[in-house]
Amino acid sequence: MTAAPATASARSKTVATWLALLGGSLGLHRFYLHGMSDPWAWLHPWPTLVGAYGFWRMRTWGVDDARGSALVPLLGIMLAATMLQAIVYGLTSDERWATRHGSRPGGAPAWPLVLAVIIALAAGASIAVATIAFTAQRYFEARAAIR
Repeated sequence: MTAAPATASARSKTVATWLALLGGSLGLHRFYLHGMSDPWAWLHPWPTLVGAYGFWRMRTWGVDDARGSALVPLLGIMLAATMLQAIVYGLTSDERWATRHGSRPGGAPAWPLVLAVIIALAAGASIAVATIAFTAQRYFEARAAIR
């Protein structure tokens, strides 16, 4: 495969990784890579905001708020998914990245990219485990309440 030439539309792998890490649940990484017309980028904020609303409800009315408990996992899923996307971006080979997004391989220091991948791995694993544990706890509490 030949790499696409670096042009004004070339995108940095490091910037895309950090955007996925810090604002991925709002679709910032997709807007950066694919522009404002990307439909997937516009779908990212909605489950995040609904999950954040559920978190707000639970903080306001307590952990027994059924609607808040049902909505919070959406936030966890979106955050964990975008941490995974940051890891994928960061671990994509330079040649493949250049083919897809038109940037030149190499050039930038590697430590910001490595740091972003490490943070995304730690945060993503923590968020995924917490979301699974919270959802399982709510499921089994609901099952116990039925009996």
